[in-house]
Amino acid sequence: MRTTIGYTVESIGYVVGGQGLVSFASQALFGTEWGWMHKVVDLPSTAYLGIVAVGLALIVGGMKTRKPPEHRAAA
Repeated sequence: MRTTIGYTVESIGYVVGGQGLVSFASQALFGTEWGWMHKVVDLPSTAYLGIVAVGLALIVGGMKTRKPPEHRAAA
C-alpha cells in the first residue's frame, strides 16, 4: 500500500504543479486563462507559483514514501 500511496501523491503533484505552471504562464505572458485551475480558484498570477511549489512538494513527498524494490535471490 505504501508504494501505491507514493505513486498517487506523486501523480497528483505532477497535475497540480503542471496546472499551476500553465496558469501562471498564461496570465503573466499572454493575459488569458488556460487549464482548469482558474475555474477552481481565482488567484493573481504570482500566487500560481505557490501552487507550483505545492506540486513540487507533493512530487518529492511521493518519491520519498516509495518502497524500494525487493531484490530477488538468484536461482
